[in-house]
Amino acid sequence: MTRRILITGATGGIGLSLVERLASDYDIVQQGRTPRTDQQEKVLRKADLNDYAEVLPLMEGVDTVIHLAGSASPESSWDDVLEANIVGLRNVLEAARESGVRRVVFASSNHAMGMYDRLEQWPVYPDQLPRPDSLYGVSKVFGEALGRYYHDHYGLDFIALRIGWMTDDPLDSDVELLHAMWLSEDDCEQLFRRAIEAEVTFGLFYGVSDNQNRRWSMTNTMLELGYRPKDTWTDLTDADEQVVEGGADSPDDWPKNS
Repeated sequence: MTRRILITGATGGIGLSLVERLASDYDIVQQGRTPRTDQQEKVLRKADLNDYAEVLPLMEGVDTVIHLAGSASPESSWDDVLEANIVGLRNVLEAARESGVRRVVFASSNHAMGMYDRLEQWPVYPDQLPRPDSLYGVSKVFGEALGRYYHDHYGLDFIALRIGWMTDDPLDSDVELLHAMWLSEDDCEQLFRRAIEAEVTFGLFYGVSDNQNRRWSMTNTMLELGYRPKDTWTDLTDADEQVVEGGADSPDDWPKNS
């Protein structure tokens, strides 16, 4: 049977990309606020994730939830992350549990560990203590912990992906740290496909492309999910990377504008 996949936040950059790339192999249910395409005008589910009564019907027949919805800026306020990233996630997990959903793939973030980046304390491993660099990062740490609870207590599969920086053009920024954590659309698609299908039932996994100077360990991503990144930002742009031993300095205002 074709897996039914609910994508929350399907109108965002990553969400829209996954909708288009996964539709040939999965039955996609899209949730979001403002349709971005003519197709979304017809099918988008506009449920408010802060309202549990609106979230529960989204789970009908769903095998896997890809949870992307939420406030996505590291400069988000407490009120922003409280409603969108904390209450909304709890409702998604509880509705998934109540409906018998097999797996939730949670879009976490490098910002859950971003203080290591601000302080240039590399490399960073997924099993180190969380060190968020912002209230947004705090909300992602909360999400990972809540997912751990739902996995341990209820047996819900929970895969957290600490996503890097996805953009069509890595030269949109001259910040070397962002180049190091760049994630291509092709690699992003592969990462989420592996998160849907892998046998592992819980984990925290970094997701960036095969950039030469990345600082974040993806050993468990490669071994447990089977992820094999194909792209590097320098290959895409024909740019040369200046290698700095230990990693180039982080911006003094990190994570602003990241």
